[in-house]
Amino acid sequence: MTAAFTTQIYLDSRGIAWIGGTKVKVIEVVLDKIAYGSSPEEIHFQHANLSLAQIHGALTYYYENQNQVDEQIRRGLEESDKLAVQLSDAKFRRKLLDLKRPR
Repeated sequence: MTAAFTTQIYLDSRGIAWIGGTKVKVIEVVLDKIAYGSSPEEIHFQHANLSLAQIHGALTYYYENQNQVDEQIRRGLEESDKLAVQLSDAKFRRKLLDLKRPR
């Protein structure tokens, strides 16, 4: 008996996993699972453009590559923290406001 899998996961040039035929990263599905404890059905409700098979495929990819995906998540959080620090810097915010002001 031959099994056919229709859900494809592909890696971009940066090594980021995407759900084939979509514009959704595997990490997006994984974060819904980790951050909110969402079930595949709840994730499907939030991402109606994804089939349950695609969601399960993304979660399968995650569990098979958990160390790499967790590292990508960690790096993303570090980058977010750095940006938050920059944006909370009063001097930097003043520069942004000056750029927005009409001349």
